[in-house]
Amino acid sequence: MKVEDEERIAADLAKIMAMICIRNTRLEDLHAGVQPVTLTGDYSDVNVIDATGQTIPWRTVSHIDDAQMADLMRDIVNRLFTFHMRRDDLRFRDHLDRWMTASNKWDNPVLDTTFLEAVAELGVPRKA
Repeated sequence: MKVEDEERIAADLAKIMAMICIRNTRLEDLHAGVQPVTLTGDYSDVNVIDATGQTIPWRTVSHIDDAQMADLMRDIVNRLFTFHMRRDDLRFRDHLDRWMTASNKWDNPVLDTTFLEAVAELGVPRKA
């Protein structure tokens, strides 16, 4: 298989998995709600005041608690597992084809060098 074809298939797969396995999970609950206004553009001018009166800069406040993170990760793992378990099911693949139209409007992915460096530090061989 040509490198260009392999990259196109990997990009399509990454986008469709992101859309159906990650996007429409509890992540949407975290995305919902009122977004604060920033005049600086970097949220350095936004603070959260908690129930004790503590003022926390927006850029340092946790936006998700441990229970929400655990629920989100369970959703994502379950969807990724389901995706892999049903990838050969023709009805499932037809469903994926319908979603592919939407995910094809997304930017094409690029290799995440930070991720590759972290994996390399663990001694996992990298594909050239």
